[in-house]
Amino acid sequence: MRAIVNESGRRLRSAVESGHATLDPSDAMATRRSALIRTAVVGVGYLGRFHAQKYASLPNSHLVGVADPSAKARSAVAAELGVAAYADYRELLGHVDAVSIVTPTPLHFEVAKDFLDAGASVLVEKPMTVTVAEGESLIELARRANRVLQVGHLERFNAAVRAVQPTLTVPRFIESARLAPFKYRGTDVDVVLDLMIHDIDLILSIVRSPVVAIDAIGTSVFSKEIDIANARLRFANGCVANATASRVSRKTERKLRLVQDDAYLSVDLHQKIITVIRKGTGVDADGVPQVAIEETSYEQGDALKDEIAAFLDSAATGCAPPVSGEDGLLALRTAVSIAEQVASSRRQFS
Repeated sequence: MRAIVNESGRRLRSAVESGHATLDPSDAMATRRSALIRTAVVGVGYLGRFHAQKYASLPNSHLVGVADPSAKARSAVAAELGVAAYADYRELLGHVDAVSIVTPTPLHFEVAKDFLDAGASVLVEKPMTVTVAEGESLIELARRANRVLQVGHLERFNAAVRAVQPTLTVPRFIESARLAPFKYRGTDVDVVLDLMIHDIDLILSIVRSPVVAIDAIGTSVFSKEIDIANARLRFANGCVANATASRVSRKTERKLRLVQDDAYLSVDLHQKIITVIRKGTGVDADGVPQVAIEETSYEQGDALKDEIAAFLDSAATGCAPPVSGEDGLLALRTAVSIAEQVASSRRQFS
């Protein structure tokens, strides 16, 4: 799909710009409508509702409808945004150019496959699929269909993550902590695929070196799946990352700490605060080097809106999305390896 004004729209616009015609309001609306990307959201629960709101608010998006098997969920969002509601997402196939898939993870592959086959670009929430094989299949489908496949790793659009990029050099050690109170939403997968995968993607995008070793441990507390996990990743370039994720915490915390040759950086992903600690230019009276500390706060911004706007831009232009299917697959592959390590350690020490 390419969001291109049709021929009549081009002629009309050219005539108006040359001064040989006046723009009738109905013609203006038709011309604008012809340039819009037809969009939809499949799965409008807690997160999917926000996706639908963003599509409805973006100037280059025409939200065609939403789909969800829950009559309550789809009716509420459809009434809020004034769009059509469908119980079966397949009624939207062939009628949209770009779609967000915000269903439970086990449904990602089937729904994404159907829309790619129907010629739509796809933004699929993380994790992109349950298995690595399914992820590989989606990438191949998108390639054959010449459509965009973007994975919803939202933290890439976090204001603090974007702001810290110019400061990063070659990290030697990274530590991530993602803690949250228990909620039943998301427990269709373990905490590695539910929460830790956010930080896995961030770490992989920062280090940009192959993972050569993984050591992980975890356990279940409230659900049947793993609810708390820790993983230590070693990369080919020597960097080591230590990631902790918990959905049984009493507080919410999302932090990334990085050590590189010239600085220690602390990134509060929740509060949007970056702290950079470096060696100062002078020394104290006792000969100890001074420490220079710089702390900067950033506006919360709207990461989801930025993510969807970037997706629509890729769908319209054909340019590579900021978080490609290959990026999502790499994060998934690493997360699956961590989950397998956790399962192995539980069997060993149970």
